[in-house]
Amino acid sequence: MKEGGERRYALLLAAKDSEYVTKMYDGYYNVFVQAFGDEGERWDLFRVVEGEFPSAEDLEAYDGFVISGSPHDAYGDDGWILRLCFLVQTLDAMQKRVLGICFGHQVLCRALGGRVGKANGGWDVSIRKVMIMEDLLQCSSTFGALEDIPQCAMIIECHQDEVWEVPFGAKVLAYSEKTGVEMFCIGEHILGIQGHPEYTKDILYNLIDRLVNNELIGREFSEDAKAQVEAVEPDTKFWELLCKCFLKRR
Repeated sequence: MKEGGERRYALLLAAKDSEYVTKMYDGYYNVFVQAFGDEGERWDLFRVVEGEFPSAEDLEAYDGFVISGSPHDAYGDDGWILRLCFLVQTLDAMQKRVLGICFGHQVLCRALGGRVGKANGGWDVSIRKVMIMEDLLQCSSTFGALEDIPQCAMIIECHQDEVWEVPFGAKVLAYSEKTGVEMFCIGEHILGIQGHPEYTKDILYNLIDRLVNNELIGREFSEDAKAQVEAVEPDTKFWELLCKCFLKRR
C-alpha cells in the first residue's frame, strides 16, 4: 500500500531489454522513469512479456499504469497479451489512469473494443509531425495544468501496426499523414499514444539497425529513415509533460 502519500506507478513492460538499452540505460525501466518519473515517486516494474503482472490485490495501490511498446502484435493471442487485455479491462472498470505507448496504445484499443492491425502504409520509422486536434484543448480535466498546446508536435515513431478503429466513446486527439489515430483518450483515465515520447534518437538509431539486421526493413529504407531522423528533432519536452500531466493530474 502507499506510504505517507507517496505516488506509486506501475510500468508494464511488454518488451525485453535490448543489448543496447541495457548497456546505455541499464534497461527500458530507466528510460521510462527518466521520461515520466519525478522525485519522491515509486515506480514498480512488471515484465508482462515474461508473465509478470501486478496482483489483483495491489491494483488499488497504484496511481497510474504505463504499458510500453513491444515487437509483438497487439492483436496476437499469446497468453500474456490476452492477460494484459484483461488487466486493461479491469483497470478501466476501476477508472485507473493507464497510458499506453505504441503497442500499449494498440492494446488499450483492442482491450476496450476497438480494432487494430497492420498499418495500411507499412512501417513508420521516423520523427513524424503529429497534428493536435481541438478535442485535446478541451480536455483540461484529463491533462490538468498542460498549457501552450501546439497545433502540431514532432514525435519518434517505430511501428508497423496501427489503430484501425477506436473504441466506442473514445476521442481521437491527434493524427498524422501516415497514421489516422496517433493519440486517443477514453474519459479522463485512458490515453494511448502511437509514437514514443520516451525514446531518444540514439535508441531509434539502434532500433533501425536491428530492424535491418533482422531483415524487417530494407537497407535503403533504413538509410532514408536515418537521414530523416538526423534532420529533425522530436518535441520531447512537450510529450513528456503531456504524459506526466495525464498520469499525475497536474
